[in-house]
Amino acid sequence: MVTNAMFWRAIDNLAAAHNISCSRMAQLSGLDLTALNKSKRHGPDGRPHWMSVGSLVKIMNATNTTWAEFANYFPPEYERR
Repeated sequence: MVTNAMFWRAIDNLAAAHNISCSRMAQLSGLDLTALNKSKRHGPDGRPHWMSVGSLVKIMNATNTTWAEFANYFPPEYERR
């Protein structure tokens, strides 16, 4: 099962693999500079915020990352079956 924390960790790992900040990755993707900030990962009510598939595709296109490659950025506690 993928958790919100695992998902955002994969985003962080993707940025690190490209030696860029999450803000820079957002900018390259055509997103707001703050879209990937840690403060945006939970709503004002504390509920986890899940990125839209459209935003994720923009990030993957900007970093030239396939779905299969993105799966490799999930933390080790995520077991792919």
